[in-house]
Amino acid sequence: MTTEVASGRKARPDRYDAIIVGSGIGGLVCGGYLAADGRRVLVLEQHDVAGGNAHVFRRRRRYEFDVGTHYLGDCGEDGIIPAILSGLGVGDRVRFRPMDNERGFDRVITPTVTLDVPSGWDNYRDRLKRALPGEAAGIDRFVDLAKTTTALSRASLLGEPVMDLYRASPEVTRWSRRSLGAVFDHCGFSARARTVLAAQFGNYGALPADVSFSVHANLMDHYLRGAYYPEGGGQVLVAALVEALEGYGGELRTRTSVARILVEDDTAVGVELSDGERITAPLVISNADYRRTVLDLCGGEAVFPSHLVRQTREATMRFPLTAVYVALDTELPATPNANIWWHADDDLEQAHARMIEEGMREIPQLIFSFASVKDAGAPNVCPPGHSNFQLMTVCPPGHAFWGVDKGPADGGPYRRNAAYVARKQQVTEAMLATAEEVVGPFRDHITHLETATPLTNERYIRASGGTPYGLANWGGVGKRPDVRTGVEGLYVVGQSTRYGSGVGGAATGGMVCASHVLGRRLLAEVHRGAVVGDPSLLPDRGPGWDPLRVSRGRARREAKGLARIG
Repeated sequence: MTTEVASGRKARPDRYDAIIVGSGIGGLVCGGYLAADGRRVLVLEQHDVAGGNAHVFRRRRRYEFDVGTHYLGDCGEDGIIPAILSGLGVGDRVRFRPMDNERGFDRVITPTVTLDVPSGWDNYRDRLKRALPGEAAGIDRFVDLAKTTTALSRASLLGEPVMDLYRASPEVTRWSRRSLGAVFDHCGFSARARTVLAAQFGNYGALPADVSFSVHANLMDHYLRGAYYPEGGGQVLVAALVEALEGYGGELRTRTSVARILVEDDTAVGVELSDGERITAPLVISNADYRRTVLDLCGGEAVFPSHLVRQTREATMRFPLTAVYVALDTELPATPNANIWWHADDDLEQAHARMIEEGMREIPQLIFSFASVKDAGAPNVCPPGHSNFQLMTVCPPGHAFWGVDKGPADGGPYRRNAAYVARKQQVTEAMLATAEEVVGPFRDHITHLETATPLTNERYIRASGGTPYGLANWGGVGKRPDVRTGVEGLYVVGQSTRYGSGVGGAATGGMVCASHVLGRRLLAEVHRGAVVGDPSLLPDRGPGWDPLRVSRGRARREAKGLARIG
């Protein structure tokens, strides 16, 4: 039966079991498992391609840049990410290239310390002690606490009985809920040691006082289990998930914007698109920005309790990023197969306080990600003998820093705004100058240069504050919403849930959401080798297979405008 809508168009009949708003990793993982279970799934994406922060873009028919997939952890034989892919039958469709896990997959540089971070907590402990010889007792205390915390977290995720373990470790339970800064205080670390240990805070976008110890420890554990890069880039991972979704009968519609999530009698019933079309389903999963989901898509107090709406409205976001994408017609000399985390000061926390107060007069921290080293020889990354890398730094929150009153998600123009253009040029120049101080001169060899600001991220991802990291403080340090919302049939996934950050966190959150819907401990099942669905239904990959093309969805696969390499 159809119903009339305000636009005069007819609503589609209820032919979907689940609608997913947004096609980030969390939404695609959840949608894939629901489809593999036989549910009729529709994924709606406002951008041209699926992937959210995991998508790529191409330039000059020679270069492909990853937006958010810079490296992945835990992709070995026992890894959670390979288990999630294998559970959908696509484990053999994504290959992971190891970074230099022995010499170091991350290089931390401060004015007085250089530390190459290897895989393994005990190896990391030894390197820390050599770099910070006066901090040995605190390092032991910190690493022991982190190892126990992460072991319990992993056991819990994989369905093992852990209550007795928690009861036997009351100190771990207590400290895992405190901030990273509080644990640093407990360990008696100097400012320099705090900087070295928190150097990779750009993986989650929050300073030690604003992130829980468990978030930091679990993310470090993720990489210390081995750091990898998906062969062919992040879009390969996205495309494999799209193939699973569509192979099991699901549907991906790109360039389709959702205006509202429809809730009636405290129950989700579907969505209304920006063109007025309504699509009904008894289950709606929002992979959109959490604040926009609660306040805009659902209408705030019209759906949720006033205290939750207030908590969401007052929530702070993690730091936004500015990224500079660089291509060169030469190779950078002696570039390690590692990320570089450069810090201008041995006191990270003071340096970032100055950055906020002084409006980024200097670059306090710079992250280097070398795609042409991690995926050496890949034809989509760059031509032979060229370089493709990315520079990133956190920047002050808010639109005012960029010279605008409101962002593109709320209709604010910005790209030709003189103040915005000037600020963007200033930040880009500062980042390039700093980068040359770290790795040597390269600007004479630039063949492509492009900067993405937080407003760029807001435009494409519609993320509050332009951050890729989601919520920072949702009623408490490190506190974040679960995938269940309290509204019947409405769930949330993505970077702002308690299972973020990064690809691994988003994928885990998608698994947890699907588990609640299906009443199964999916992550535990697939980690033990279970496969959900029938892999024989997956599409073949013919000659010229293109992950970006696949990620547009079946209906738009042949549409004009697809950027190509070569």
